[in-house]
Amino acid sequence: MLTKSSTELVRQRNSVLVLAALRRHGLLAHTELSDFTGLSSATISAITADLEKARVIEKSEQQAASGRGRPRVQFRQRRDCGYLIVVIISSDGVQYSLVDYAGKLIDRFSEERSHDPAGAARFVTAIREGLERILSRSRIGRENVMLISISSKGLVNPDAAVLTWSPIFGSERIDFEAMLRPDWQTRIILDNETLLVAAALGAREEAAHPDGLRSLTALSLGHSIGLGIVRRTAPGEREISAPNFGHMLHVPNGGLCRCGSRGCIEAYAGFYAILRMAFEVPDDTIPAKFVPLGELDKIAARARQGHRMSAFAFRQAGIALGNGLSRLLSLTERMPVVITGQGTRYYDLLQQGIAEGLAQSHMVRMEGMPELRVELDEQLLVFEGHLNRALSVIDADIVRAGLT
Repeated sequence: MLTKSSTELVRQRNSVLVLAALRRHGLLAHTELSDFTGLSSATISAITADLEKARVIEKSEQQAASGRGRPRVQFRQRRDCGYLIVVIISSDGVQYSLVDYAGKLIDRFSEERSHDPAGAARFVTAIREGLERILSRSRIGRENVMLISISSKGLVNPDAAVLTWSPIFGSERIDFEAMLRPDWQTRIILDNETLLVAAALGAREEAAHPDGLRSLTALSLGHSIGLGIVRRTAPGEREISAPNFGHMLHVPNGGLCRCGSRGCIEAYAGFYAILRMAFEVPDDTIPAKFVPLGELDKIAARARQGHRMSAFAFRQAGIALGNGLSRLLSLTERMPVVITGQGTRYYDLLQQGIAEGLAQSHMVRMEGMPELRVELDEQLLVFEGHLNRALSVIDADIVRAGLT
């Protein structure tokens, strides 16, 4: 019995390897699958036959350019095997995307978010309505949705799909698993948004430089401050985490943060903090839950024109970020830092402060500045992170369900 169970586990693992290779490289022939997975030709034949029979993958034949000889057989995921819904929750809206099993985007729309005091209850209702809307627009049955993947800034419990703290709703927990049952019987997962950004950046780096990625940090700037870390643990394997960087202590008993504590990095580097400092508002003023981007643009324009307090607000934000990064890198290792989020539009104003904050670290003085680079399209990174994570989960679920 033990031997049979062990054999089945190996079979499942090998099937997941085949599906992962197809996800990463696209249309592949039999020999290419063997090369990418390290599995024998016989094992590949058995797995692809089972996956094709279960209507998880399909094959296509490509005639040789010369028109002679046997056609080249290649495999790919069946697009209609099932569907994924991606829900990206941001400070000012919610984006819904419908994706097929091959990872192709079918439909997408966004809705603005309400910021009224009764927002949590209304928000839950809006999420339900948004899920119904994306299905009805594409005329896809609820039973064909394999997974709903949700992301948000804040603290999440990924095992239970519970948002335990968020910049908008504070400590008001949102249990996505409970709120969508019994209408939705599909699997529901929840991730921190910046963790997904780090995951996408790590996947990009590893694809471009298979032996080059060791570790990388993603720093997201905006209404809140997020951070994700990706470390390579073995070839093709990565460890990803999202420490609560924005609420690390920057100044003891300092400015009031949205989390209720004083002196957090976010209380100096978040959009509300920059607004507060630029207008010389007392730092114990209750932070605004949401600051329109246009307001920050006005402050940035004044800073670029030489307005002292506006420039000082961005510089202080940069110092808080640099100090936090220096502590992080001292505890981990020197690694590249990729800066993303809406705040990248002010990077020219933050850059000097970030360098100044980092330079105060002994580690940086000894080993030099880490590589700092900017990625402007954070939304694309979040979506890529969703696809990488969710479709891998779907593949594993299909295999475990015994379809192979």
